[in-house]
Amino acid sequence: MSTHLPRVYVAFNEQFPDVAEAHGALARTIRERSPFDERTERLLTLALAIGAQAEGAVRSNVRKALEHGATADQIQAVALAAITTCGFPTAMAGLRWIDEVLGTQDDESAGSDPA
Repeated sequence: MSTHLPRVYVAFNEQFPDVAEAHGALARTIRERSPFDERTERLLTLALAIGAQAEGAVRSNVRKALEHGATADQIQAVALAAITTCGFPTAMAGLRWIDEVLGTQDDESAGSDPA
């Protein structure tokens, strides 16, 4: 499981623990009733994040999709599929965020310290 937690997420959890817990409970309930496996669920959520232009959610779901067995090609294919539905600029922003996370993953697996 990834240990990367953005500062804004950590600060939110510290400042509003009751809201964070309620949000977490809702997310767990939705995941539990999903008919999709974890990998597919993360790819679907990634697609929604790209369409919403939610950078943090894109980055988070890339990491989670990788943890659940998605390949870099599958993750990038989600961004490419967004071209015809969400528009070229939206898809390219998503692809940039994806590639930045994938680059960080490569750096971490090689044992280097990403700047």
